[in-house]
Amino acid sequence: MKVEHGHNGHGSSVLVIEDDPDMRGLLVLMLEDRGHQVLAACDGREGLDIAERSKPDLILLDMKMPVMDGWEFARRYREEERDPSPIVVMTAAEDPRTRAEEIGAAGWLGKPVELDVLYDTVKQVARPAR
Repeated sequence: MKVEHGHNGHGSSVLVIEDDPDMRGLLVLMLEDRGHQVLAACDGREGLDIAERSKPDLILLDMKMPVMDGWEFARRYREEERDPSPIVVMTAAEDPRTRAEEIGAAGWLGKPVELDVLYDTVKQVARPAR
């Protein structure tokens, strides 16, 4: 089966950091369906571990999570990673742009996430698959 989406016939690697299991599962399914390699974490601490090992092309980051929230994840990730991947904030906050600016994110997605917006954002923001 040939996948038409993504770079050079295969999608980018995307790390989804989201504490809501239903939302996390839906994002994983939708992105895998578009040919992306998807990793998932339930909080920022797990996300840091996965990002360090896998070097994803893009990180989709929920802001309000237990254990380690999005703000703390972004700060620690950028301190520890020499070549950080772009981060896209996912938030139900009234002004998602402000949340994105707070952590220097490359973009934002409002919740509930619209699939067309998700796909466009991943295509535009993810660095080319390595």
